[in-house]
Amino acid sequence: MPYFLLTQVVVGVAAGGVNALNSAPLTFLAYGLSLPLVAVTGLFGPVRPMSVTAVRAMCAVPGERLADGPAKSWAARGRASAWWTLHLGTGALISGMTLAVPPMAVMLIAVPIVGGLEDVRLGYGWFATDAGPYGAPLLGIGLLAGLVLCAAGAGQLMARTAPVLLGPTAADKLAAAEERAADLAVRNRLARELHDAVGHALSAVTLQAVAARRMLERDPEFVREALAAIEDTTRRTVGELDAVLGLLRDGDPARPDAAPAPTLGADLDGLLARTRAAGTAVTAHQDPGPVGDWAALPAIASREAYRIVQEGLSNALRHGAGPVDLRIRVHDGPGARPAPRELEITMTNPPAAPDDREPRTTGGRGLRGSAERAALLGGSVVAGPHGDLWRLRAVLPLAGGDR
Repeated sequence: MPYFLLTQVVVGVAAGGVNALNSAPLTFLAYGLSLPLVAVTGLFGPVRPMSVTAVRAMCAVPGERLADGPAKSWAARGRASAWWTLHLGTGALISGMTLAVPPMAVMLIAVPIVGGLEDVRLGYGWFATDAGPYGAPLLGIGLLAGLVLCAAGAGQLMARTAPVLLGPTAADKLAAAEERAADLAVRNRLARELHDAVGHALSAVTLQAVAARRMLERDPEFVREALAAIEDTTRRTVGELDAVLGLLRDGDPARPDAAPAPTLGADLDGLLARTRAAGTAVTAHQDPGPVGDWAALPAIASREAYRIVQEGLSNALRHGAGPVDLRIRVHDGPGARPAPRELEITMTNPPAAPDDREPRTTGGRGLRGSAERAALLGGSVVAGPHGDLWRLRAVLPLAGGDR
């Protein structure tokens, strides 16, 4: 209506100051001139989300077939402009028919009942009543039926063209896929952190509590050490859990009050001590090699290596039945010299008898998470039987690591 009112004023002035609404040709001319104005305004970005909202509410088009957000490319804006023009242009015609047809149809239907209507001059010969008293009512009913059919047809036209003109472009689909991939990566990362931190802590605390209960009467000193290990484990896990929940809550991995992520250099000794306190002997062979010290490792490699070792020890606690032999070393990788350095982690331990193993409830997510951690750095994790032992071997390239 705003576009039409503007153009009908212009048309009326151009026609000599007449009222364009009193002339059918001028009215349709004003209607035609309003459509380019509609098309220009349809190029603005907010038109598409407004149109999509209307289509979802009134045309029953599935949401996945429509694009979300403002149109950014000119191709998407052009399609949105075409929809906007078709929508408003068709809507104007249906609105005009809705205003004009029902009063006329009611009057025609009432001609046999209200005698005075037979003398009304309508100005159009095809409204004459010479056809008999029931000719006018049938014409009125036909007009109403035609209006209903036109409105239904316009609705079907809008529903069929909306996915074509308001659907996602190739750029929209790519952006949505990238957003889903980024969200999935964050979810997987959080799942790995929760599994590795909380899962290992619960396994260690459970075994420490069991060992303390069994030795309660015979070795009070061992019980005190086990309780101290439980306290330390839970305290550290609460800090790690708070850091992960901070990512969920704020989306900010660098909150100043968040606990730092554990690393191989700073936290390996504590991890080994807590594992031993749970009753599992661990022999650790550490060889920093060319880097000289674990603290000199790239930060991301040190963090991921710690989690891989943690997962391996957690599996040994739950499913192993003997001492764990852990070997961590840095060496030059294969290939031409100078070859990139690699951090190699090898862990072996005897598997428990089937009846003594803790029931598996995680579906192997821990080892899969370790493999994902290694893959992020271009490395690999292989776990499985190795003779009479169970072996986990991880290789993490150190070239180009972020400190």
